[in-house]
Amino acid sequence: MTQIVLRIEIRGRVQGVGYRWSMAEQANLIGVRGWVRNRRYGCVEATLAGTHGDVDRLMAWARRGPDAATVDSVEVFDAEGDFTTFEQLPTV
Repeated sequence: MTQIVLRIEIRGRVQGVGYRWSMAEQANLIGVRGWVRNRRYGCVEATLAGTHGDVDRLMAWARRGPDAATVDSVEVFDAEGDFTTFEQLPTV
């Protein structure tokens, strides 16, 4: 199966609502690898790696987020990387 890697930036009410933890949980359930972190300027940033179908499923979740979140927008960028797990990284 073809693998893809995308970087996304999620904007809205996405910090302080369990977004990173929830995304890591969803990624592990779906089988997507990569990472997620908060950015100091208020967004959540993530890199997603996996099959098209798996990444699409996590992207659909990212557009909603956990119940306490309000997602205003998700920007998508091509990316590169080789990942074996999905991690929560420190804020940058």
